[in-house]
Amino acid sequence: MFGPQLPSVPASAVPDDVYLLDVREDDEWTAGHAPSAHHLPMTELPARIAEVPTDREVAVICRSGGRSAQVVGYLLRNGWEQVRNVDGGMGEWATAGRPVVTDDGRPGRVA
Repeated sequence: MFGPQLPSVPASAVPDDVYLLDVREDDEWTAGHAPSAHHLPMTELPARIAEVPTDREVAVICRSGGRSAQVVGYLLRNGWEQVRNVDGGMGEWATAGRPVVTDDGRPGRVA
C-alpha cells in the first residue's frame, strides 16, 4: 500500500485541464459533481479501467478522499504514473469555491 506517500493535490489546486475522475456512487454524482469530471464508480473500476487515460494527468475525487485514495493506489499498482488523489474530495472542492453542478448544469450539492 502507498500510505501517506500517495500522490495528492489540494482541491483548490486541481488544474482545469486535468482528467478529473469521480469515483463516487450514482446518487452522489447525481446530487452534484465538478463540471468537467468523468464519472466511474469505484466498484466499476476493474471492469472499466481502460476508460482511464494513461497519457495525461489524472486526479481522482470522491466525497472525502478515502475511496479516491484507494483508486489512486489501484491505478498506481496497475501501471498509471500521472495520478493523484484530490485531498478532502468533493467536500473540500465545494469549500474551495470550485463549481458543483448537476447533469443539466444547474447548481448541485455534495452528497
